[in-house]
Amino acid sequence: MKKILAGLLVSGALAFAGTYQLDSGHSKVGFKIKHLSITNVYGTFDKFDANIVYDEKSKQLKVLKSKVDVNSVNTQNEKRDAHLLESDYFDAKKHPNMSFELIEINDDVLVANLTIKGITKKVEFDYENNGIVKDPWGNTKLGFSLEAKINRVDYGLKANKLLDSGGLLLGEKVKISVDIEAKKVN
Repeated sequence: MKKILAGLLVSGALAFAGTYQLDSGHSKVGFKIKHLSITNVYGTFDKFDANIVYDEKSKQLKVLKSKVDVNSVNTQNEKRDAHLLESDYFDAKKHPNMSFELIEINDDVLVANLTIKGITKKVEFDYENNGIVKDPWGNTKLGFSLEAKINRVDYGLKANKLLDSGGLLLGEKVKISVDIEAKKVN
C-alpha cells in the first residue's frame, strides 16, 4: 500500500512536468584545475547527454541524469588530452563515461551523485535556475547552471608531481562548471 501511495504522489508531482532535450550547441560541461600552483588549465567535455524533466508549475528540476564521454576531453592540447585518457587519470578504456544524477534541490544547492572512474560520491553544486522562455521559433527552452568543487584524488585521479618549489604540478581541487539549455519535447 505504501508503494502505491508513493507512486501516486510521484506521478502526481510529475503531472505538470515536461521532458526536455539537451541543446548541445548551447550547453557546456567544463572544468579548471591549478597548474604549477600559479595558473589554471581549462577544459571541456565535448560529448555529453542528459535526461531532463522540469516542472513548470513548481519551477523545479525533477529529473537530471547525465552521461559524459570522457574520450571527448578537450584542453586545447592533444598530448595532454591523450594523457588524461590513460589509467592514471580517467582510464577511458575501462571507464568511458562519467555520470551525474540529481538527488535533491534545496533552494540554490543541488545535490547529486557524481561518478568518475567508477567511483560515486555525493556532491553539492551551486544551482542557478534560469527558468524557461519561448524562443523566436516558438520552442520552450529551459536554462540552468551548476558549479562545484571536487577533490580529484577522491575519484582515483591521483597522478601528480612534486615541484622543486614544493608545490604540485596539478592541484587536487577541480572546479566544475555546467551550463545547460534544453528544449521541451513534451
